Amino acid sequence: MHHRGTKRSTARMAFLACVALAARRSTSRRFTVTAFASANFSSRAPSSSKPKTFLSHIAPTPPFALNKDIQRNHLSSISSTASPIVEKDVVTTTHPAYEILEQSSVEEYGARCTTYRHKKTGAELLSVENDDDNKVFGITFRTPPTDSTGVAHILEHSVLCGSKKYTTKEPFVQLMQGSLQTFLNAFTYPDRTCYVLASQNQKDFYNMVNVYADAVFNPRATTDPMVHAQEGWHLELDSKDEPLTYKGVVYNEMKGVYSSPDSLMNRESQQKIFPDNTYGVDSGGDPIDIPNLSFENFVNFHTKFYHPANSKIFFWGDDDVKDRLELMDEYLNDFDASPESKPGSEIQWQKKTITEPQWTQSPYPVGPDQPKTHMVMVNWLVNEQPFTSAEELTVGVLDHLLMGTAQSSLYKTVFESGLGTAITGGGLSDELLQATF
Repeated sequence: MHHRGTKRSTARMAFLACVALAARRSTSRRFTVTAFASANFSSRAPSSSKPKTFLSHIAPTPPFALNKDIQRNHLSSISSTASPIVEKDVVTTTHPAYEILEQSSVEEYGARCTTYRHKKTGAELLSVENDDDNKVFGITFRTPPTDSTGVAHILEHSVLCGSKKYTTKEPFVQLMQGSLQTFLNAFTYPDRTCYVLASQNQKDFYNMVNVYADAVFNPRATTDPMVHAQEGWHLELDSKDEPLTYKGVVYNEMKGVYSSPDSLMNRESQQKIFPDNTYGVDSGGDPIDIPNLSFENFVNFHTKFYHPANSKIFFWGDDDVKDRLELMDEYLNDFDASPESKPGSEIQWQKKTITEPQWTQSPYPVGPDQPKTHMVMVNWLVNEQPFTSAEELTVGVLDHLLMGTAQSSLYKTVFESGLGTAITGGGLSDELLQATF
């Protein structure tokens, strides 16, 4: 999950950002996006700002996705030869349940972008029309935790364990095995949770959209405590002569993550830089804190953050826009307006309160056959207010000049200094509200 090289260099990743982050409006009123792609959420160094994901293959730091091993980077087949948009031929699709917020064309990708707002709930939906037969759907909720019980991560697992319409125990597993999906996954970040899928078969695509939509809005997990126990934590007795032990899908996963020196170092660094906001806790869950998550708090977290008003919905491909709007209205219409949802999930900016260098030391586990080494990381909080477009471009260029390649000035200097045996990563990390270096 740490393929830095493709971060800014491929058009594919830039557009796939919409899946996770919907769209941000730039000062020119056109859409800008931040790089995101299946297994390529990029940083040279493993970063604790990476997403928590679902099944096996424990990464050294918290990118935890529903399935990390077999996902292919097939979310889109964008190419520079995409058909251009001819404005006079464009007909904007309308729907009585939605109002149009913004329209724009991205001619380089033959894409027509329309942002809708669902009138009843306030949910925002970005619809991208083009001639790509690899259709993509994504829904993202802003889910800032206030503690390290891993509630956001456990909920990401749990909502895909059956729902009101799809009562099977593990619909996600069945979709992985029986659908024509080209991508199917979910991600937990420190401040948001994303559910993403893609397929080239339209019937299969809309079937999966229905499964995901019903899963996030009407999960069995909020009424069945056994799901919380299975995916989060529970006590087991392996033998009558042995003590009770904690078990659980996320609990066991995070035990593995917390045994990784890289993961521990990045997590410690992030929490020291962000002592006053949600980035100061572990959205993936600290194994020590996970058993403190009650079923009541688990349900309350879903109620608070999994409302349509707190979501960003994304469609991409060559399917009919009207079908997209109709399908989502079936689920959104079950909810009423919730004006407090979006303000209630707002991420607070971390002020630069560190006035002099701070030194923190933390131990990490090693096996008897592993060398006793030390790891050092130096961090800066880059900004305490949004970047302008010029500033964002500037720091990106500087990052590449300093740490982008083995010949970059800072990378080469540190590597040749003899201070250590290797450079494990480093550079700009801008996946969160505020950038760090």
